[in-house]
Order: sequence, then structure tokens, then C-alpha cells
Amino acid sequence: MKSLLWLVLAIAAIVNVASSFAFDGVEQILVSSVTGLAAITTATALYLTRDRRTA
Repeated sequence: MKSLLWLVLAIAAIVNVASSFAFDGVEQILVSSVTGLAAITTATALYLTRDRRTA
């Protein structure tokens, strides 16, 4: 599960960066919004599924 989340996070980041070079205007905003939401969601899921260690 964590491997899939890391993969989705990496792909979302790459597509988000590439969209600024490939698209203009509304298309770029829509692609960046979707990939940004995917990145935030997967980062949150990774944070919630982390190993909790006590000191």
C-alpha cells in the first residue's frame, strides 16, 4: 500500500511540474489543481500510515 502511495505521489509531482511546460491557461490550472490535490491526498495518507515509534 505504501509503495503505491509513494508512486502516486511521485507521478503527481512529475506531472505537476511538466504541466507548467506543456499547457497554458485554463488547462494548466486544471491539471495542476488535480495533481496538487492528488499529492496532498497521498502525502496525508502516507503520514497517517507511518510507523509510530515512542522515544
